[in-house]
Amino acid sequence: MMTLPISVLLTDDHAIVRKGVRALLATERDIRVVGEACDGFEAIVQAELLHPHVILMDLVMPKLDGIEATRQIMSRLPCTRILVLTSFAADEKVFPAIKAGALGYLLKDSGPEELVKAIRQVHRGEPSLEPSIARKLLLELAQPSKQQSLTANPLTERELEVLRLIAQGCCNKEIALKLSVSELTVRTHVSNILSKLHLASRTQAALYALQKGITSLEDIPGMDASKS
Repeated sequence: MMTLPISVLLTDDHAIVRKGVRALLATERDIRVVGEACDGFEAIVQAELLHPHVILMDLVMPKLDGIEATRQIMSRLPCTRILVLTSFAADEKVFPAIKAGALGYLLKDSGPEELVKAIRQVHRGEPSLEPSIARKLLLELAQPSKQQSLTANPLTERELEVLRLIAQGCCNKEIALKLSVSELTVRTHVSNILSKLHLASRTQAALYALQKGITSLEDIPGMDASKS
Protein backbone atom coordinates (compact mmCIF):
# COMPACT_ATOMS: atom_id res chain seq x y z
CA MET A 1 0.00 0.00 0.00
CA MET A 2 1.38 3.37 -1.01
CA THR A 3 1.91 5.97 1.70
CA LEU A 4 0.63 9.43 0.92
CA PRO A 5 3.35 12.10 0.78
CA ILE A 6 3.58 14.65 3.56
CA SER A 7 1.70 17.74 2.34
CA VAL A 8 3.41 21.01 3.23
CA LEU A 9 2.24 24.63 3.20
CA LEU A 10 5.04 27.23 2.95
CA THR A 11 4.45 30.49 4.80
CA ASP A 12 7.02 33.28 4.39
CA ASP A 13 6.80 36.87 3.21
CA HIS A 14 9.92 36.50 1.06
CA ALA A 15 9.21 34.88 -2.30
CA ILE A 16 12.85 33.87 -2.73
CA VAL A 17 12.73 31.90 0.53
CA ARG A 18 9.57 30.09 -0.52
CA LYS A 19 11.08 29.32 -3.93
CA GLY A 20 14.25 27.94 -2.36
CA VAL A 21 12.43 25.74 0.14
CA ARG A 22 10.04 24.51 -2.55
CA ALA A 23 12.99 23.52 -4.77
CA LEU A 24 14.64 21.70 -1.86
CA LEU A 25 11.52 19.76 -0.91
CA ALA A 26 10.83 18.84 -4.54
CA THR A 27 13.80 16.46 -4.29
CA GLU A 28 12.14 14.47 -1.49
CA ARG A 29 9.79 11.72 -2.70
CA ASP A 30 7.78 11.61 0.52
CA ILE A 31 7.14 15.38 0.77
CA ARG A 32 4.92 17.52 -1.45
CA VAL A 33 4.43 21.30 -1.28
CA VAL A 34 0.72 21.96 -1.76
CA GLY A 35 0.61 25.73 -1.33
CA GLU A 36 2.26 28.97 -0.30
CA ALA A 37 1.28 31.99 1.80
CA CYS A 38 3.01 35.36 2.13
CA ASP A 39 1.49 36.47 5.44
CA GLY A 40 -0.35 35.13 8.46
CA PHE A 41 -3.84 35.83 7.15
CA GLU A 42 -3.16 33.99 3.92
CA ALA A 43 -1.64 31.12 5.91
CA ILE A 44 -4.90 30.68 7.82
CA VAL A 45 -6.96 30.76 4.62
CA GLN A 46 -4.68 28.29 2.83
CA ALA A 47 -4.54 25.99 5.86
CA GLU A 48 -8.33 25.74 6.02
CA LEU A 49 -8.52 25.22 2.26
CA LEU A 50 -5.71 22.69 1.83
CA HIS A 51 -5.53 20.95 5.24
CA PRO A 52 -1.77 20.36 4.95
CA HIS A 53 -0.03 17.88 7.20
CA VAL A 54 2.74 20.36 8.04
CA ILE A 55 2.97 24.16 7.84
CA LEU A 56 6.37 25.83 7.66
CA MET A 57 5.73 29.09 9.48
CA ASP A 58 7.82 32.25 9.36
CA LEU A 59 7.32 34.48 12.42
CA VAL A 60 7.83 38.05 11.21
CA MET A 61 5.37 38.80 8.42
CA PRO A 62 3.08 41.69 7.43
CA LYS A 63 -0.64 41.88 8.28
CA LEU A 64 -0.52 39.01 10.80
CA ASP A 65 2.61 37.52 12.34
CA GLY A 66 3.42 33.85 12.51
CA ILE A 67 2.72 33.49 16.22
CA GLU A 68 -0.87 34.69 15.96
CA ALA A 69 -1.35 32.72 12.74
CA THR A 70 -0.11 29.61 14.55
CA ARG A 71 -2.50 30.23 17.43
CA GLN A 72 -5.50 30.64 15.12
CA ILE A 73 -4.64 27.67 12.92
CA MET A 74 -4.20 25.39 15.93
CA SER A 75 -7.57 26.47 17.32
CA ARG A 76 -9.27 25.68 14.01
CA LEU A 77 -7.19 22.73 12.80
CA PRO A 78 -5.70 21.07 15.90
CA CYS A 79 -4.33 18.10 13.93
CA THR A 80 -2.11 20.32 11.77
CA ARG A 81 1.60 20.26 12.64
CA ILE A 82 3.38 23.62 12.60
CA LEU A 83 7.13 23.91 12.19
CA VAL A 84 8.50 27.40 12.75
CA LEU A 85 11.25 28.32 10.27
CA THR A 86 12.71 31.67 11.23
CA SER A 87 15.85 33.77 11.62
CA PHE A 88 15.00 34.70 15.21
CA ALA A 89 16.23 32.82 18.26
CA ALA A 90 15.24 35.44 20.85
CA ASP A 91 13.14 34.39 23.84
CA GLU A 92 10.31 36.76 22.89
CA LYS A 93 9.84 34.76 19.68
CA VAL A 94 10.59 31.23 20.88
CA PHE A 95 8.35 31.07 23.95
CA PRO A 96 5.19 32.53 22.36
CA ALA A 97 5.56 30.31 19.28
CA ILE A 98 5.74 27.13 21.37
CA LYS A 99 2.91 28.33 23.59
CA ALA A 100 0.80 29.01 20.50
CA GLY A 101 1.15 25.36 19.51
CA ALA A 102 4.17 25.06 17.22
CA LEU A 103 5.59 21.54 17.39
CA GLY A 104 8.98 22.47 15.98
CA TYR A 105 11.33 25.46 15.87
CA LEU A 106 14.13 25.64 13.31
CA LEU A 107 16.45 28.47 12.32
CA LYS A 108 16.82 29.43 8.67
CA ASP A 109 20.56 28.90 8.75
CA SER A 110 20.00 25.19 9.44
CA GLY A 111 21.10 22.70 6.79
CA PRO A 112 18.74 21.20 4.19
CA GLU A 113 18.93 17.77 5.84
CA GLU A 114 17.88 19.26 9.17
CA LEU A 115 14.81 20.87 7.61
CA VAL A 116 13.72 17.66 5.89
CA LYS A 117 14.27 15.69 9.11
CA ALA A 118 12.28 18.24 11.13
CA ILE A 119 9.34 18.08 8.70
CA ARG A 120 9.21 14.30 9.03
CA GLN A 121 9.47 14.50 12.82
CA VAL A 122 6.64 16.97 13.32
CA HIS A 123 4.51 15.05 10.84
CA ARG A 124 4.87 12.03 13.14
CA GLY A 125 3.80 14.24 16.04
CA GLU A 126 7.29 14.40 17.53
CA PRO A 127 8.75 17.71 18.76
CA SER A 128 11.63 19.04 16.68
CA LEU A 129 13.63 21.86 18.24
CA GLU A 130 16.93 23.18 16.90
CA PRO A 131 19.50 22.19 19.59
CA SER A 132 20.44 25.70 20.75
CA ILE A 133 16.75 26.65 20.91
CA ALA A 134 15.87 23.47 22.79
CA ARG A 135 18.60 23.97 25.38
CA LYS A 136 17.65 27.61 25.98
CA LEU A 137 13.96 26.78 26.18
CA LEU A 138 14.34 23.80 28.47
CA LEU A 139 16.82 25.49 30.79
CA GLU A 140 14.59 28.53 31.15
CA LEU A 141 11.41 26.60 31.77
CA ALA A 142 13.04 24.07 34.05
CA GLN A 143 14.20 26.71 36.54
CA PRO A 144 11.09 26.63 38.78
CA SER A 145 10.86 22.84 38.79
CA LYS A 146 12.29 22.45 42.31
CA GLN A 147 9.61 24.70 43.74
CA GLN A 148 6.75 22.95 41.97
CA SER A 149 4.60 20.40 43.74
CA LEU A 150 2.95 17.39 42.14
CA THR A 151 0.10 17.33 44.67
CA ALA A 152 -2.25 19.13 42.30
CA ASN A 153 -1.22 17.11 39.25
CA PRO A 154 -4.36 15.84 37.47
CA LEU A 155 -2.65 12.88 35.78
CA THR A 156 -2.88 9.21 36.71
CA GLU A 157 0.28 7.22 37.48
CA ARG A 158 0.23 5.63 34.02
CA GLU A 159 -0.25 9.02 32.39
CA LEU A 160 2.74 10.32 34.36
CA GLU A 161 4.79 7.40 33.02
CA VAL A 162 3.76 8.28 29.48
CA LEU A 163 4.52 11.96 30.08
CA ARG A 164 8.03 11.14 31.31
CA LEU A 165 8.68 9.14 28.15
CA ILE A 166 7.30 11.93 25.96
CA ALA A 167 9.72 14.32 27.65
CA GLN A 168 12.55 11.89 26.89
CA GLY A 169 11.68 12.13 23.20
CA CYS A 170 10.04 8.73 22.79
CA CYS A 171 7.51 8.28 20.00
CA ASN A 172 4.26 6.37 20.54
CA LYS A 173 5.72 3.10 19.26
CA GLU A 174 8.67 3.33 21.66
CA ILE A 175 6.37 4.18 24.57
CA ALA A 176 4.16 1.21 23.72
CA LEU A 177 7.17 -1.13 23.75
CA LYS A 178 8.51 0.24 27.04
CA LEU A 179 5.13 -0.03 28.79
CA SER A 180 4.01 -3.26 27.08
CA VAL A 181 0.78 -1.73 25.78
CA SER A 182 -0.66 -1.06 22.33
CA GLU A 183 0.06 2.10 20.32
CA LEU A 184 -3.68 2.81 20.42
CA THR A 185 -3.52 2.82 24.22
CA VAL A 186 -0.55 5.18 24.12
CA ARG A 187 -2.38 7.54 21.74
CA THR A 188 -5.31 7.57 24.16
CA HIS A 189 -3.00 8.40 27.07
CA VAL A 190 -1.30 11.18 25.10
CA SER A 191 -4.67 12.65 24.13
CA ASN A 192 -5.82 12.53 27.76
CA ILE A 193 -2.61 14.17 28.95
CA LEU A 194 -2.91 17.06 26.51
CA SER A 195 -6.60 17.48 27.32
CA LYS A 196 -6.16 17.43 31.12
CA LEU A 197 -3.24 19.84 31.03
CA HIS A 198 -4.82 22.10 28.39
CA LEU A 199 -1.78 21.77 26.15
CA ALA A 200 -1.56 21.89 22.35
CA SER A 201 1.41 19.62 21.61
CA ARG A 202 3.91 17.04 22.84
CA THR A 203 6.50 19.82 23.02
CA GLN A 204 4.39 21.68 25.55
CA ALA A 205 3.84 18.43 27.44
CA ALA A 206 7.60 17.87 27.66
CA LEU A 207 8.12 21.39 28.95
CA TYR A 208 5.32 20.91 31.50
CA ALA A 209 7.12 17.79 32.75
CA LEU A 210 10.26 19.84 33.30
CA GLN A 211 8.44 22.70 34.99
CA LYS A 212 6.69 20.37 37.42
CA GLY A 213 9.77 18.31 38.21
CA ILE A 214 8.23 15.17 36.69
CA THR A 215 11.47 14.76 34.75
CA SER A 216 14.79 16.61 34.61
CA LEU A 217 17.16 17.88 31.94
CA GLU A 218 19.55 15.01 32.74
CA ASP A 219 16.87 12.53 31.62
CA ILE A 220 16.57 14.11 28.18
CA PRO A 221 19.18 13.02 25.61
CA GLY A 222 21.46 15.93 24.63
CA MET A 223 19.91 18.30 27.18
CA ASP A 224 22.16 17.79 30.20
CA ALA A 225 22.29 21.23 31.84
CA SER A 226 25.87 20.65 32.99
CA LYS A 227 27.02 20.59 29.36
CA SER A 228 25.46 23.88 28.34
